[in-house]
Amino acid sequence: MIIDWAVVVPALTASFLASLVEVVEAFTIVLAVASVRGARPAVAGTLGGLLLLTLIVLAFGPAIDRIPIGVLQFCVGVLLLLFGLRWLRKAILRAAAIIPLHDEAAAFAAETAELGQAGSRRGRRVDWIAATAAFKAVVLEGLEVVFIVIAVGAGRGLLLPASVGAVAACGLVLAIGLAVHRPLARVPENALKFVVGILLTAFGVFWTGEGLGIDWPGGDLVILTFIAIFLVAGLLSVPAAREIASEERHDPA
Repeated sequence: MIIDWAVVVPALTASFLASLVEVVEAFTIVLAVASVRGARPAVAGTLGGLLLLTLIVLAFGPAIDRIPIGVLQFCVGVLLLLFGLRWLRKAILRAAAIIPLHDEAAAFAAETAELGQAGSRRGRRVDWIAATAAFKAVVLEGLEVVFIVIAVGAGRGLLLPASVGAVAACGLVLAIGLAVHRPLARVPENALKFVVGILLTAFGVFWTGEGLGIDWPGGDLVILTFIAIFLVAGLLSVPAAREIASEERHDPA
């Protein structure tokens, strides 16, 4: 079997980086729960969330094989485009200082304060609230990871490298998080989202075209061209957005 690294490497990278961002955000909430109410509700909520995600994958995963490949590629491509452009847009706006950067330390402090206030009002019942907070964080962020893995990997037999990327990201965040026992605030989240947005959008264009029967020049290598195009467009959009925002602030009329 010949491995097409021009497709495998971007798929694995997109899955790894996207999963890294989502897992960091989930870990921040779980760590806040553990810090305020101890390990029991944090572990209970996390295990419950992972169990639900596993059941979802087992229930819907086999259905993918029954979808005609052209329909699957088109649907996955459109979803990747929507998902990737959303990430890329937010990353551009944050890089241009139009919207604030996501701050894991601030998110940790806010979640800790909320759980602390709930504890002072409700006593031991807060353990259920804390476990639910951990459960929701794992499920919501985990669903995005599952979607990205399936979307990136389902189009052309890339589920294995996409899954490897996601598992590696989870393992990395867990290992670092357990070692430092604090929010991973130094992770360059916006830069990661910028790169992931580019990769997902590039795959989205490619899979959408494949689903429509377009014979891309260069075959799978055209993905690298799409990545380069969106990278340049994204980099040029940052100063352009910053300038537009500056003009609007100085000329509100």
